[in-house]
Amino acid sequence: MLFSIITVTYNAEQVLPPTLKSVNEQSFRDFEYLVIDGASTDATLQLVNDAAITGTVVWSEPDKGLYDAMNKAIDRARGQYLIFLNAGDAFASPEALALIARYAKDSPDVIYGQTQLVDSNRQVVGMRHLTAPQHLDWKSFKDGMLVCHQAFIARRELCPHYDMRYRFSADFDWCIRVLRKSENNAYVGDAPIISFLSDGGLTTKNHKRSLRERYRIMCHYYGTVPTTIRHLRFALRHLMRKFK
Repeated sequence: MLFSIITVTYNAEQVLPPTLKSVNEQSFRDFEYLVIDGASTDATLQLVNDAAITGTVVWSEPDKGLYDAMNKAIDRARGQYLIFLNAGDAFASPEALALIARYAKDSPDVIYGQTQLVDSNRQVVGMRHLTAPQHLDWKSFKDGMLVCHQAFIARRELCPHYDMRYRFSADFDWCIRVLRKSENNAYVGDAPIISFLSDGGLTTKNHKRSLRERYRIMCHYYGTVPTTIRHLRFALRHLMRKFK
């Protein structure tokens, strides 16, 4: 099959319905839907069952957190491309997957696009302050996570396990490692956005700790001195935005 859409859950009954709805509404149906659950005790699994999405496979067992569950998904996925759409996230429209599939015909290593932020009431907060570029390689992330993980669709054989040393920004490190192995990447320029990101996920709730981890990751890949200088520019840019 072409896609493995992956949703990681744990006691997610309050945020999961929009995710299930967006997957079920997709006009393009060549996918499996993997729900990796951390042994939820609320109605999460019942919601998945009630959604009755064709191609759904559920694993529910204790795990060591988000990235451990995502590693399990990588091991179990069978699709050519992996799409991580976690609880609260959603496709931007019923045609989003069909649009991504058109780009997959040329077999790029990574397919990516833009993401819009929504709040807990599904109201649009706005675009991410970082914009996905038309040309993307592993060095692009020296300026931050330009492509949101929910809009970063990678060929399965390129996907390593997430580094469990990082509790909040393993996805940042993972995207860089995928891009270091990729040779051709496709920007979905036919749509202003391809996914919605819930503005209340793990990274958002632990913003400062996530930024510290990202700094360490950037120092590892791009050098400590260049990364430090770049972060001083980031800080200045942030202050200017706040002042305006």
